[in-house]
Amino acid sequence: MIDLNADLGEGFGRWTLTDDDALLSVVTSANVACGFHAGDPSVMRRVCDLAAERGVRIGAQVSYRDLAGFGRRAMDVPAGELADEVAYQIGALQVFARAAGTDVVYVKPHGALYNRTVRDAEQAHAVVAGVRLAGGTLPVLGLPGSRLLAAAGEAGLTAVPEAFADRAYTPEGTLVPRREPDAVITDEEAVVRRALAFAVDGAVEAVDGGTVAVTARSLCLHGDTPGAARTAVRVRTALEAAGVEIRPFA
Repeated sequence: MIDLNADLGEGFGRWTLTDDDALLSVVTSANVACGFHAGDPSVMRRVCDLAAERGVRIGAQVSYRDLAGFGRRAMDVPAGELADEVAYQIGALQVFARAAGTDVVYVKPHGALYNRTVRDAEQAHAVVAGVRLAGGTLPVLGLPGSRLLAAAGEAGLTAVPEAFADRAYTPEGTLVPRREPDAVITDEEAVVRRALAFAVDGAVEAVDGGTVAVTARSLCLHGDTPGAARTAVRVRTALEAAGVEIRPFA
C-alpha cells in the first residue's frame, strides 16, 4: 500500500504552473500551496473544491515567504517567526478546505524549507511548533531520517516518510540539490521504474550506482515538471498492475 501525493495549486493570479485538474484524478493526497511560495486565495479555494469532490486528502504545503523565488531560495528565518508563518499558512488553507466540506489533514514543507529541515533541528522544531499552533495533531510529511520527522515524533505527531520518484538520491538517502545536473528525473520510463522500486523493494538506485534503502508511506510526483500529469497516470497504472494498493495515508 502506498499514497500518491503531488504539489498542487502552484499558480498565482493569471499565472498557472500545475495541471491541478488532471493530477487530482490520479493522486490520493494534494500538497496545496498556501500563498508563501505560490497560490492565492482563489487558487486555494478551487483546488480544495476539486480535491473534496474527488475524495483527495488535502495537505498544507508550507514554505518560506519567498513568492519571487518559488520557495526554493535559502533563507534564515528566526524560529519563532517561522512557527508563526507555518501556522498562518495552515490556517489560511483550512478556511477553504472547510468551505469545501473537508479539512486540512497533514502538513508538508516545500522547497528550501523542506531541504533545510532534513538537517537543521532548530528549523525542524519551528515547523512542528507551527503545526501544533495551527492544528494540534496534524501528521507531518517529510524525508525519511530527517530532523523534521524526528521532531514531529518527539512532539507526538505522526511522522510520515515519503519518497520522490522524479528526484535523484545521494548514497546517504537525501535528495540531490536541484542546482546539480540530473537532480530532477524527467524520463517517464525511469520515473515509473523508480516508483516501483520504492513501493515494491523499498529501495532505489543512488547517483553513485549503489542502492539506497528508502522506506516510504507516500510517493511524491512533482506537478511542476513537464508532462507531470501523464507521468502520474503511468506511475499509478504500473503500481496497480504490480499489486500495490493506492490509498491515502491520512
